[in-house]
Amino acid sequence: MKKIFLQILLLFFAFFCYSQVSTIDQKALGTKLSEIFEAWGDVPALGIAVVQNNEIAFEKGYGVLETGKKTKANENTNFAIASNTKAFTAAALAILVDEGRISWDDKVRKYIPYFELYNPYVSNEMTIIDLLCHRSGLKTFSGDLIWYGSDHSREEVIKRAKYLEPVYGFREKYGYSNILYLTAGQIVEAVTDTTWDDFLKHRIFTPLGMNRTNTSVSVNEKLDNVAACHSLVNGKPVAIPYISWDNIAPAGSINSNVHDISKWMMLQLNKGEFNGKRIYSEKVSNEMWTAYTPKAVRPVATGVESDTHLKSYGLGWELYDFNGYLIVTHNGGYDGMISQTVLIPELNTGFVVLTNSLSIMFVAVQNTLIDYLIKGELSSAWSDRYLRVRDMIAEQDKKEKEEWEKSKIEGTSPAHNFKDYTGVYMSDVYGAVEISLTADGSLYLKMMHTPDYQGKITHWHYDTFMVKFDRAISLPEGTVNFISDKYGKVVELQIDIPNPDFDFTELKLIKQNN
Repeated sequence: MKKIFLQILLLFFAFFCYSQVSTIDQKALGTKLSEIFEAWGDVPALGIAVVQNNEIAFEKGYGVLETGKKTKANENTNFAIASNTKAFTAAALAILVDEGRISWDDKVRKYIPYFELYNPYVSNEMTIIDLLCHRSGLKTFSGDLIWYGSDHSREEVIKRAKYLEPVYGFREKYGYSNILYLTAGQIVEAVTDTTWDDFLKHRIFTPLGMNRTNTSVSVNEKLDNVAACHSLVNGKPVAIPYISWDNIAPAGSINSNVHDISKWMMLQLNKGEFNGKRIYSEKVSNEMWTAYTPKAVRPVATGVESDTHLKSYGLGWELYDFNGYLIVTHNGGYDGMISQTVLIPELNTGFVVLTNSLSIMFVAVQNTLIDYLIKGELSSAWSDRYLRVRDMIAEQDKKEKEEWEKSKIEGTSPAHNFKDYTGVYMSDVYGAVEISLTADGSLYLKMMHTPDYQGKITHWHYDTFMVKFDRAISLPEGTVNFISDKYGKVVELQIDIPNPDFDFTELKLIKQNN
């Protein structure tokens, strides 16, 4: 009987060892990642690092800093990591919880008196945890036009959030909010003698030796070895300028590299300890990895990715299961860069993927690495699958554009002369949008707080016009509609630019008396 039990036990351990990678094969992994990188061709630079058992098991840069140029990327190349910043903001607050200066359940208005949302009860009852786990009642990305590329200060962005309309009940459903993470970061400033930026620098970056990591484009642009941002135009990467995210910094302004983030991942996997130094306690670490807000498991996850059954959001981290393991992760999307951090605590391993393009290649790389680290499988299957997805998306976009062009009703004219459309249109959420006449008699739209959001508008049909913001390459062409009242007077402006990030239809733009 003991012999049979021993045989079963040995079989179990043999299976367990087969189902995970105990030692990274650097050569095989590097070759496979290089193959994937070359197969896509729409990402100029890729940075990868894998940590395992408190060591950097793999780190490498692929490609060049900017398309068409020769300077190569490496493990120290800086990228914008965007919303991966949120885990740092949660950690900053965790440090303050450890020190007894705040509590997770403290009301937000205790520290930010001017904080106000759509309902007095919600404004008064919102806690720090509510800010960090995306359960405010607002829809995903609500209000992002307030801060993106705008001249609104951090305080002004928070103050304008009161005009955003909810789509769910308070604490009812997941709705991702950058503005509420900004608010969370401002709590750091409210209870310390320093800014959120300096707090991260002195309490996290410096102790971990994250020497090239910073929280502002103004700092990052002074460094060498910085990847350029790229948008995709007809499937090809085109370099675009960095946009300052200083006014939303705690939600997404960090710039870093895979070498520095390796140290951050080791801190996370060690539950707040790095090289024998305690940054925050295991207790608050567990709190940040606690599932607070359930997320829907999409049909694709129950089909193609059938090993995932549950998803949720903790404090600064997304959480889900894969093949029986907990995955702690976060994505970051910047204008021209996408990144992903993935931790597998039970295997004491994690990895980071940094790219400088809006390509979905990062998903293929992420899934390839997860399969390799958990299942021991190293193949191009995920890359091949997502290359097909990329082609499908391109084809769908083409069809939608063709359908839109067919919808145009020829032979129509605007209901008014162009002068009647001009003036200032005000939105409580955003502020002023101006419609003016150019020297050649064309209509011109300018979002007054966002310099890059302006462009000529051309007639489409009836009172619908087309607009393209020439400086915002990543945004497609959209529509501008003018609404008249029962007396035939132009009273409202509607902007609709279909994209996954910014909801222009949130802006109720009312014409002011001129």
